[in-house]
Amino acid sequence: MNEGKAFTASPFVDAIEPIAESADEIARALEDAEIPPLLPALAYLTGDLSLLRDDLRPDPLLGSLPQGGLTDEQLTAARALALDVLIGFRDGIYAATPPASEAVLLRIMEHAVGQTGLAAYLPLLSEELAVHDRDGRAPDWSRGDIAPETDFTVVVIGAGMSGILAAHRLQQADIPFVVLEKDRDVGGTWLENTYPGCRVDNPNHNYSYSFAQRHDWPFHFSTQSVLQGYFADCADAFAVRDHVRFGTEVRSAVWSDAANRWTIRARDALGNDTMIEADAVISAVGQLNRPLTPDIDGIESFAGRTFHSAQWDHEVDLAGSRVAVIGTGASAVQFIPEIAPTVGELTVFQRTPPWLIPTPDYHDEVAPGLRWLYRHVPSYSEWNRFWIFWKMGDASIEAVRVDEGWDRTLGSVSGTNELVRMIMAAYIEAEFADRPDLLANALPSYPPGTKRMLRDNGIWARTLKRDNVTLVTESITRITPTGIVTSDGVEHAADVIIYGTGFEASKFLTPMTVSGRGGVDLHEQWGGDARAYLGITVPGFPNLFCLYGPNTNIVINGSIIYFSECGVRYILGCLKLLLSGGHRALDVRGEVHDAFNLAVDAENRAMAWGVSDATSWYKNELGRVAQNWPFTLLEYWQRTLEPNPDDYELLG
Repeated sequence: MNEGKAFTASPFVDAIEPIAESADEIARALEDAEIPPLLPALAYLTGDLSLLRDDLRPDPLLGSLPQGGLTDEQLTAARALALDVLIGFRDGIYAATPPASEAVLLRIMEHAVGQTGLAAYLPLLSEELAVHDRDGRAPDWSRGDIAPETDFTVVVIGAGMSGILAAHRLQQADIPFVVLEKDRDVGGTWLENTYPGCRVDNPNHNYSYSFAQRHDWPFHFSTQSVLQGYFADCADAFAVRDHVRFGTEVRSAVWSDAANRWTIRARDALGNDTMIEADAVISAVGQLNRPLTPDIDGIESFAGRTFHSAQWDHEVDLAGSRVAVIGTGASAVQFIPEIAPTVGELTVFQRTPPWLIPTPDYHDEVAPGLRWLYRHVPSYSEWNRFWIFWKMGDASIEAVRVDEGWDRTLGSVSGTNELVRMIMAAYIEAEFADRPDLLANALPSYPPGTKRMLRDNGIWARTLKRDNVTLVTESITRITPTGIVTSDGVEHAADVIIYGTGFEASKFLTPMTVSGRGGVDLHEQWGGDARAYLGITVPGFPNLFCLYGPNTNIVINGSIIYFSECGVRYILGCLKLLLSGGHRALDVRGEVHDAFNLAVDAENRAMAWGVSDATSWYKNELGRVAQNWPFTLLEYWQRTLEPNPDDYELLG
C-alpha cells in the first residue's frame, strides 16, 4: 500500500492513489517525469538517502535548461532508480517513513538543486513545501484569544489574488472584515484580461498559494480562464465570497486623527455612494490594474475601432481586417500570434524588442505520465514546486546583478548576464535565421533583465514571418482617421488599433484619494514617486497596508504570490501587535521608511534594470525604479516574518 505522507492540506489535493500499474506502465510514466525533483521526492518519501547519488545531482548553472541540464545518461539512470522504488512501493517493499528531520530535509533540498549552504533557507522552503501537512504562514493567534473585547474591523480593497489571500488570513485570525471589489467576480487581473492567448508566464506549480496547491494543473503555464477559475475556487473553498461586495469601487479613504479610524467612501454599480468605517485598510489593488493608453498626437481622430488589450472588445470581428497593434510587451506577444491567422493584415509597431526565454512547453498540456506521477507518488508535486521555486528564485538573481568591472558595451552587465544573453541571443538568431531582415529588429541590444523577459516556444518568430504580418520599428508620430503615421512619413492604414501598451504601474492606489494624518494627501506626498516600508506601510498613513506595493515586483526571481503571502503575514503581525498591546493604530517611523528606501534604491542601481537606459515600466516618470525588489526572496521572507515594534509609532 502506497498511502504515503502528504505535504499539503490543500482543499484541491485528493488522496494519493495506490499504484496498480505494471512495471512497463510505470516506466512509460517516468518518461514524462521532471527528473531533478523526482529522486529527492522518493528519498523524502522512503528515507532512502542512497537515492541521492552525487553523479545525479543537477548542475546549478544549468538549472534553467530542460531537466535541469541533466544528460541523457543521467536521466536514464535516474529513471531506473525511480522505477525500482515505485515497484517496491507498489509491492510493499518500501513504505512511507516518518517526517524527515531538518538535517535530512536539508540534505534532500540541497541535492535537488545541486547546491550546498541552504541552511538559512530551510524554514522558508519548508513553508513553501507545506511540510508535515501544515500551513506555516497561517496566523497562530486569533482576536478572540488576545483581545476578545476589542472591536476591530478591516476593509480590503480588491478581490484578486492578494485580496482573497488577505481575506482568508483575516478570517483565520477572527478579525471582522469586508472586501470591496469593483468587478463582478473575484480574480482581479485574471478576470479582467480576457485577450486571446492570455496565460501566466510562471509555472503553475509556483504560481499558486502555498496552502492551496493543485496536483491537476492542465497546463504547465495556465491560461486566463484556468487561473480565474482557480482563484474563484479558492474564494469558495475558504468562504471568502460572503465577505465581498461586488461592483463596488473605492473612491476615497480618509483617516481621522481623533478617532484613529478610516472612513472609506465607495460607489456601487448603480452610482450610489456608501461610507464605511474601519480600523485598518488593506489595499490589494496591485500594480497592473489601470491600462495605459499612450499619448499620441491625433489619437482621438481615428475613425475605426480601438481598444486596449486589458479591455479586449470581443464584439469587434477582426477577421479580414487591417489591424494595427502598438507594443510588443508581454500581452502583445501573447495575443498577436492568436489573431494573426484570422486578420487580413497585421501591422506590429515595436519600440524595443523583447528578450525571449526559450520555453518549449509554454503552451503544452501536462503530459499524462507526469499527471499519473502526481496522483500516485506522495510529495512529488510539492518537490517539483520546490525545484521551480528555487531555480526561478534566488538561484537566478545573480544573473542580473551588475559587475562594476564588466564591459557593458557587450550588451550585458556581468559574466553571468553575458552567458544568459548569449543563450537567448542564440535562440533568437536560430528562430530568425531565414529572415535576416527581421532578425535585425528582433534581437535586443540591452542587457537581459533590463525589461521583462518573455517566454516563447517559437510562435513569435513564426508569427512575424507570416505574409500578412509587418513589423514596424520606426517611431509613431501621429494617428490619423485612417491609420498610423511613422517618423519616415509612411501612413500605415488600419481598420482597428489595439493598444498593447501595458499599465500605469507607477501610479499606486489610483484613482483613489487617500488622506492620512493631518489631512495629508497620499499622492501629493508621493509626488509621482511611490514608496513604502517593505512595500507595505507609509509614514503618516496609520493602519494603511499595501499588497504588491512599491518595490515588491519581481523580475527574474520568484512569484508575486510569494510576496503577497509574506506581506499578508506581516500585516497580520501588525494587527496582532495592536490588539495584544491595546493600541488603536501604528504608523511607520519616517527614518525607518527612509533608510529602507535608500537601501532599495542603491541595490536597484546595482541591477540590470537600474543601470540600463532602456525604457521599461519598472521605472516611474522620475526615472526611479519604483516597482522592483532587488534583494533575495529569503531577505523579504526574513524581514516580513513579524513587525519590529521599534519600527512603528503606536497610537491610541
